[in-house]
Amino acid sequence: MYIARLTGLAVLGPDGESIGRVRDVVVAVRYDRQEPRVHGLVVELPTRRRIFVPMLRVTTIEPGSVTLNTGNVSLRRFAQRPGELLAMAQIVDSAVRVEDPDLPDLAGIDVFVVDLGIALTRTRDWRVSRVAVRGHRRLGRRRTVHVVDWGQVQGLTPYELGRPGQDVSTLLEQFEGQRAADVAHMLRELPEKRRLEVAVALDDERLADVVQELSGDDQLELLGKLEIGRAADVLEAMDPDDAADLLGGLPENEAESLLTLMDPQESEPVRRLLEHSPDTAGGLMTPEPVVLTPATTVAEALARVRDPDLTPALASMVFVVRPPTATPTGRYLGCVHLQQLLREPPAHLVGGFLDTDLTTLRPDAPLTAVARFFASYNLVCAPVVDDQNHLLGAVSVDDVLDHLLPRDWREDEQLFEGVRQ
Repeated sequence: MYIARLTGLAVLGPDGESIGRVRDVVVAVRYDRQEPRVHGLVVELPTRRRIFVPMLRVTTIEPGSVTLNTGNVSLRRFAQRPGELLAMAQIVDSAVRVEDPDLPDLAGIDVFVVDLGIALTRTRDWRVSRVAVRGHRRLGRRRTVHVVDWGQVQGLTPYELGRPGQDVSTLLEQFEGQRAADVAHMLRELPEKRRLEVAVALDDERLADVVQELSGDDQLELLGKLEIGRAADVLEAMDPDDAADLLGGLPENEAESLLTLMDPQESEPVRRLLEHSPDTAGGLMTPEPVVLTPATTVAEALARVRDPDLTPALASMVFVVRPPTATPTGRYLGCVHLQQLLREPPAHLVGGFLDTDLTTLRPDAPLTAVARFFASYNLVCAPVVDDQNHLLGAVSVDDVLDHLLPRDWREDEQLFEGVRQ
């Protein structure tokens, strides 16, 4: 049985009840070349908590599921013990060398672990018996995969696996197609070393999306471990309001150093947001909502809100102003709701059916007032306007919720009870 095929399988109790899904396999790697013992599975519950299930509890492994001999499992959060390693998170992708007389082409060169084969012994223990390896990719093609005995592989001791700079290709493949919030959750579950290696391997845009879904403490920790130029690049790729929140948690001199390294066009809106208290409409807003002039047609407005980079909340409303349309804009005239755009002929101008009655938020409005505003008007997006009637930005409901929830809400599994994955 190969470990990569286990990950993602449903874990069932003896009566077929669903318990969770396999996310990794825990093995005890030795300093000699003896086959490591498989201690158990890391299983993710529907609440996103990850627990440990001993291999002795496993009765059958089928193509679509793993069945246990009991439905009673410890719900204690999984904690890695000394001497234990996670197969997918720490061993797969590691650089090793193979000493197999039948594979002379691999002698003396680095190859990479792509999978581990585990087998049930006569003593009913599961052991890692085989290692699947491949060389570097060439010309966009994968090299041939070879399967060798564990004892023929050098480089799989705890010390060697702890060296920095290991490859993370397989982990990145697991993240493909995943939402940024789910990738952020999986990143938090990785050992610190692997977390940083994954962060370094992600491109700026993807890493920025993931960082925005981390808690404030995790954001600061990860950003502090990146090279300062890379950290500035990631901040440039983040939404200005999220970048401002992150920089607001740093000492002033460190924040200024990063702002100086950023492109001036990217740092300017962040600097403006930092002028406001983080718990006010000005601190919560994004300076990049959909802003149009009155002469914009409905067809053009709909094309703007189709932008896949817009959140659903920001796409729910467009704001109409006198030029310039970059924030802070010219005189704010009103807004148009998405539903209204869908009812109007494509050639009509948005200036002909503005909602001018909607109350606007002042930049110094406190968080409680912003929350009451959304509840009163049943909105998911709202304009922030200054005393001179210039549009400064827009607050979306997701930013309000992020500040209303407890600081550690992303790590609190109880908040995810009742959520189907």
